[in-house]
Amino acid sequence: MDRKPISPELSVSPQISEADVGLAAASGIRAILCNRPDGEGDQPASERIRAAAEAHGLAFAYIPTASGAVSDEAARGFAEALDTLPGPILAYCRSGTRSASLWALAKAPTLSADAILAATSAAGYDLSGLRDRLENRAALTEAGGSPRRRAPQPSARHDVVIVGGGAGGLAAAASLLKRRPDLDVAVIEPRAAHFYQPGWTLVGGGVFDRRDTLRPMASVMPRGARWIRAAAAEFAPETSEVILEDGARIGYRALVVSPGLKLNWDGVEGLKDALGRNGVTSNYQFDMAPYTWELIQTLRGGRALFTQPAMPIKCAGAPQKAMYLAGSAWKRMGRLRDIDIAFHNAGGALFGVPDYVPALMDYVTEYGVSLRFEETLVAVDGDAKTATFLRRRDGVEERVTEPFDMLHAVPPQGPLDFIARSPLAGPGGWVELDPATLRHARYGDVFGLGDGGSTPNAKTAAAVRKQAPVVAENVLALLDGSGPRAVYDGYGSCPLTVERGRIVLAEFGYGGKLMPSFPDWLIDGRTPSRAAWFLKEKLLPPVYWHAMLKGREWLAAPRPLPVEPASHDAPAGPG
Repeated sequence: MDRKPISPELSVSPQISEADVGLAAASGIRAILCNRPDGEGDQPASERIRAAAEAHGLAFAYIPTASGAVSDEAARGFAEALDTLPGPILAYCRSGTRSASLWALAKAPTLSADAILAATSAAGYDLSGLRDRLENRAALTEAGGSPRRRAPQPSARHDVVIVGGGAGGLAAAASLLKRRPDLDVAVIEPRAAHFYQPGWTLVGGGVFDRRDTLRPMASVMPRGARWIRAAAAEFAPETSEVILEDGARIGYRALVVSPGLKLNWDGVEGLKDALGRNGVTSNYQFDMAPYTWELIQTLRGGRALFTQPAMPIKCAGAPQKAMYLAGSAWKRMGRLRDIDIAFHNAGGALFGVPDYVPALMDYVTEYGVSLRFEETLVAVDGDAKTATFLRRRDGVEERVTEPFDMLHAVPPQGPLDFIARSPLAGPGGWVELDPATLRHARYGDVFGLGDGGSTPNAKTAAAVRKQAPVVAENVLALLDGSGPRAVYDGYGSCPLTVERGRIVLAEFGYGGKLMPSFPDWLIDGRTPSRAAWFLKEKLLPPVYWHAMLKGREWLAAPRPLPVEPASHDAPAGPG
């Protein structure tokens, strides 16, 4: 729990869990105040937090405040809660920004704007965009009037605004600043931590410690970039602005959108509640990957189910990587013949690029895996240890329920809600991008990369490593008054960990075209190799932390846009 004290009476926090309530109670908190509307994203319902609070003897209040719409009415409700709830109080929303904003507006009648902004800044929340509202509320309170409404103005304007501090956003910022160190770049990101997500598969396989996949966001933010620790709520491309969850507006000359995607844990009935106990795990969650390894070590016999949802998903090979590493471990332990392994795949093929399938099938055979294609996980009963699948056969659908002793579940995935409802969204709710230039299909000053984009490439960190330099080149071209000058070829990579010590290194671009980075004598991606394992285990983590996030483009230099030859039939000038 990332709890930030703002005053003796109040701390604010990003979204909390039921377990966090107990930690808050142990630290002296006496009341919980929820400002995040139910159903906004992947979050526990407010009633679940209320129940946890009451179980620990804490008071609870619910003042839902929509992202980007922190109203005076909500601020008055917040002020009333401060007066009536026993303190100290913990208020939370998605990132903590809305809660901090509500406190600021609630205190405006009694504290100066300078004092309020100093307190929120010390807690890590830059609310300078609220200064006018704070001063307005204070002045109107003294005069006995009501706050006047004014046309919203951007609190700041930057050359480049980047939404998202994941791999895509930070890599793009680093590539931009490497090329032009004096560029005014702002990164909007609410999280305090940055994760090396490709490492979670190896955490689940007992190779990495999960602590090695986590670093403070401040330590990886590119030098020269301004970090706006807040969540983006809306886009206003017609005025070239991003609206934050506290209502502040950030202007830009160029916008880069890299928000990631949504892991829809609620898309499988019972899955969220089942995770972390009764043999249910997922390497797609930082907290769960160590439990995967615990289950692999302790399972001595029975049924182990591995699932893969419909595409697109983050790292399409990760669901079966978990299965191969489990099979490899059980083989080393001498338990493989006592464990029935099944791979339930919502799709119709083991892997989307056929060239790599023969090598994978060798391991499917070796580990005795039963392949179940066109079967989608729809429900989990952790207490009964059963999983229900929607099976499609010859156009007929039926629900089948199977028992398990271990279940590695991967949730369905899709665009984030605030992206899907924005003007930047295209078909399916993804950021609508040109697949070559990564510029938005309808807004010329908007670019995108990473998992939230519409480009038909594999959603992997390797794809982002190639996309970031292309975005940097084309953003700078825009700022210089010219058109795009670099293209992305769809490159993506999936190091398929088929056993501990060997990897099938799948590298491919648009249309499944093979795009190997190394000569076959060094690494033939279609054959399991120890060299590819060494690359994955020893080289790629430092490449990520010290090259990709620093603007060093090893084997990732952007390819220039082909120049079309001038037609000799065209007129030389005005007719």
